[in-house]
Amino acid sequence: MLLVCATFPLIWVGGLVTTYEAGMAVPDWPNTYGYNMFLYPWQTWLTAPWDLFIEHGHRLFGAVVGMLTILLVVVAYRYDRRPWFRRATLAALALVIAQGVLGGLRVRLDQRLLAQIHGCVAPAFFAVTVALCVFSSPRWLTGVKPSHKPARGTARFQRLAFLTFAIAYVQLVLGSQLRHVRPTVDVTAFRASVWLHLFMAAALSVHVLLLTVRGTRSFSSEAWILTPTLALAALLLAQLALGAGAWIVNYGFPTWFARYAYAQDFVVTHEGRTQALVTTGHVATGSLILVTSLVVALRSLLLPAAPPHSNARLAASEALA
Repeated sequence: MLLVCATFPLIWVGGLVTTYEAGMAVPDWPNTYGYNMFLYPWQTWLTAPWDLFIEHGHRLFGAVVGMLTILLVVVAYRYDRRPWFRRATLAALALVIAQGVLGGLRVRLDQRLLAQIHGCVAPAFFAVTVALCVFSSPRWLTGVKPSHKPARGTARFQRLAFLTFAIAYVQLVLGSQLRHVRPTVDVTAFRASVWLHLFMAAALSVHVLLLTVRGTRSFSSEAWILTPTLALAALLLAQLALGAGAWIVNYGFPTWFARYAYAQDFVVTHEGRTQALVTTGHVATGSLILVTSLVVALRSLLLPAAPPHSNARLAASEALA
């Protein structure tokens, strides 16, 4: 849980680095202006320009997350008897190391593509940490049985939950295309990326709606599965609002809204506070949607499914009773 709680703000800070285009504020790696990263004078860091402050802070925050991951591996090998869980913590450690190397190569080579890949790996690592949190939860370890009767819709709910998780990650990858758009990109290609992003947003909305409806109908007495499902729906609504806001603060109001006075007076302020908060919030909420859908999917595996053609036998036994 500590690793999860440290990873989410790291995504926030990384999003700010991209929003403010501060990825090259420190031109060397793994050092910081010739200093060992951990020995860079804190007085200079705290009083440095904003882009240097968040870039170096992002590096330090990433190192903390890496150390917590190492600690998780040590604790898992010391106290957890499940071999697969131990290997999963090693996979998380390998992923966070790869993420750090990607961030360093992005600085050394100054490649926008590496920055995009770095941004896509971050939510994937966040998802891995959340999965490890679920796998080490009391309910997963003790196998506590839910109180509701087996339902035939359980398998369908599980498939829908995992498909929602997959769509959420694809949507993050598509969003990175707009997040790291090149200044020289072709207008047609940019429009295609925007429409594809909107199409996937619609697909994700439909899947979250179906997941919420089925969860409410079938598992209303199971708060441990219904609560994250409803949270996922709430996050999606917030994300849609943030997505619209991100477009406005980056590109302005759409032309059909231009006749209103507020839209006419609105000016896009590059790297302004509103732009930074809304855009970064949109990125961070996308990661929250990803991991929340994963929680729903993994917890759904604990739901008992009714055997095939059991409804008729169940109805007959209830009639006899």
